[in-house]
Amino acid sequence: MTRVLMLTLVLPALLWAPVPLNRAAAQTPAKAPPVKAPPAKSPPPEPTPRAAAPIDLTGYWVSVITEDWPYRMLTAPKGDAGSLPVTAEARKFAADWDPAADQADGRACRPYGAAGIIRRPGRLHISWQNDATLQVEFSAGGQIRLLSFDTAAKAPAEHTWQGHSTAQWFKVRNWAQFSPPTVAPVGGTLKVLTTNLRAGYLQSNGFPYSEDATMTEYFDRVTYDGQPWLIVTTVIEDPRYLRDRLYWTSNFKQEPNAAKWQPKPCDTN
Repeated sequence: MTRVLMLTLVLPALLWAPVPLNRAAAQTPAKAPPVKAPPAKSPPPEPTPRAAAPIDLTGYWVSVITEDWPYRMLTAPKGDAGSLPVTAEARKFAADWDPAADQADGRACRPYGAAGIIRRPGRLHISWQNDATLQVEFSAGGQIRLLSFDTAAKAPAEHTWQGHSTAQWFKVRNWAQFSPPTVAPVGGTLKVLTTNLRAGYLQSNGFPYSEDATMTEYFDRVTYDGQPWLIVTTVIEDPRYLRDRLYWTSNFKQEPNAAKWQPKPCDTN
């Protein structure tokens, strides 16, 4: 009976004994759920060349001719190169210049190609064709140049009067010599590189540039005596017809509207 009594007492104790817990587990705090990082924000889009323009070149501009007047306002005598740093081959070419032959051969626009037209007396109309292309219209010869900010675009194989021009904005000022006005530009500079030119004339009396010529330009807007001016600095290189780089500075004064805008087709006068 004693054994029965002991089993009766022990069994309930075993059945009701508390189960010991793992002490380390009890002391470890519960892990917080991982925090998810917020989704990365997309960078803002780059401004278009039109929106990023440091200066406004749009509007109507009239040429103010203060240098090389006899070679720009008039047709210089045959063989007179003026200040052009031409080669002997260029002089030989110009000696055979025949404006009537140019007209008959459909080459009347030779004096109005991109490398020479900036020196022709007349007016410019600059506007945005789209957000990445500036359009420059010339009253002289009725020509149109497109200045593309897509620098990755390949130039077409065809050579044309106005060539293939790529443009870039620079916030660094262009400190080229200005005459007039003799003041530095503010805001920035438009740099333009032109290639793929069809052979044309640097002067209306037949001094040529070849299809190998390249032209670099800097367009600056300045204010002189309260009046906006456009200064175009031109650098032309031609291994065939120029023995050195040709530098030009051409000045244009802004006009209030299109009242005097009268484009004329190419001619040989």
